Amino acid sequence: MAQPTLSLDARYYTDPQVFEIETKGLLARSWQFGCHSSELEKPGDYATFEIAGESLFAIRGRDEKIRAFYNVCQHRAHQLVNGKGSTRVVVCPYHAWTYELSGELRAGPNIKAVEGFDKSSICLTDVKVEEFLGFVFVNLDPDAAPMEEWFPGARHQLEEWVPHWDQLRPLEWVEIPEKCNWKVSVENYSECYHCSLNHPTFSNGVIKPETYDIQPQGMCLRHTTQCQSLDRMTYDIQSGFAHHLEYSSWFLWPMFSFQVYPGNVLNTYHWRAIDANHVVVWRGWYSVEGLDDPKIRALAIQDRATTVEEDIHLVESVQRGLGSRGYRPGPLVIDPCGGVNSEHPVMHLQRWMREAVDGI
Repeated sequence: MAQPTLSLDARYYTDPQVFEIETKGLLARSWQFGCHSSELEKPGDYATFEIAGESLFAIRGRDEKIRAFYNVCQHRAHQLVNGKGSTRVVVCPYHAWTYELSGELRAGPNIKAVEGFDKSSICLTDVKVEEFLGFVFVNLDPDAAPMEEWFPGARHQLEEWVPHWDQLRPLEWVEIPEKCNWKVSVENYSECYHCSLNHPTFSNGVIKPETYDIQPQGMCLRHTTQCQSLDRMTYDIQSGFAHHLEYSSWFLWPMFSFQVYPGNVLNTYHWRAIDANHVVVWRGWYSVEGLDDPKIRALAIQDRATTVEEDIHLVESVQRGLGSRGYRPGPLVIDPCGGVNSEHPVMHLQRWMREAVDGI
C-alpha cells in the first residue's frame, strides 16, 4: 500500500538558515509583486520596494515603458530614491550623478576630467519586470521564464473574472503582521479544510464550502467555489459581469494572490517575509479609479474583522506548535477526488517549498 504523505519537518518553518536559503534563492528567483502601475502613471513616476533583501525601484520612462532597477548608484553605491515620487531624471543625492529614466548615465560633476571615462558603458542594473493586469512584478533572475509560463492561463482567466481591471485602482491597503513563518500563512490560505470550523462568516455568508476546490495550474493554485445562497450573502453581488455568482482565487507561488469575491470584487494578498518567525500580509482592495465604494469598504471591514482576524490566531498557534518538542509531522489528508476537505494543494506547496530549500 502507498504510504501517506507527511507534512514538512518543523525546521522548514523555524530554522533561520532555511529562511536565509529562501531569501538568497527562491525569493530572488521568483516573480514578486513590486507596486501597482497606477503609482507610475506619468513618465518619471517611480516607486521603491524591497525584494529578497534588495532595495529596488520601478519607474515609467518617456517611452511609457515601465522598468525596474536596483536602487543603487553605479558610482559609489549610494541609494538613489526613497518612497514614491516623480522626477525628470534620476539624480544620486551623494555626488549628483544623473541617470536617464531608462537607466543610462547622463552626466556627473567633472567626469569629463577622467581620462578614458566612457559614459556609455555605465547604466543602472536592471531587473526583469512584467506588468500583470495593472500590477508590477519583478524577478531578480535575468533568465526567469515569463509569468505566462509560471502561471499558465491565469492572466486570461482573471480578465474574464475582472473585465474592468484597467479601471481599478487601490482603494485601501491593510497591513497585517503575523507572528509566523511566511509558509505557515501561505499554507493556511491554500486550503479550506479549516474554513467551516473557523470562518463562519466567510463560509455562511460569502461562499458555499461544499463546492470549494483548489487545483494546481503551473506554479499557480487556482481556488474555485460558488457563492452562498443569495438570501444568505452578506452583501449585494449584482455587478453586471459574468462570474458574479462565483468566487475564485489565483495564488501565484510564492507570495501573491489575486482573489475575486462574488460580485467581481478584486482583492489581493501579498506576503512579505520578515524573518523565520514573522511575515506581513498586505491585503489590497480595489475600486473603479480608486474612488470610495461603500460596498467594497464594508466588505473589507467585514473581512478584516472575521476571516483575517481568525486566520491570525490560527497561523500564530501553528507557529508556536512547530516550536514544540512534541510535534511530529503528521499525514496530509489527500483526497484523490479533491474538494474542500482535501489538503492536496498543501502537498503541492510543500513539494515546492522542499525543492526551494533542498533542491530535490
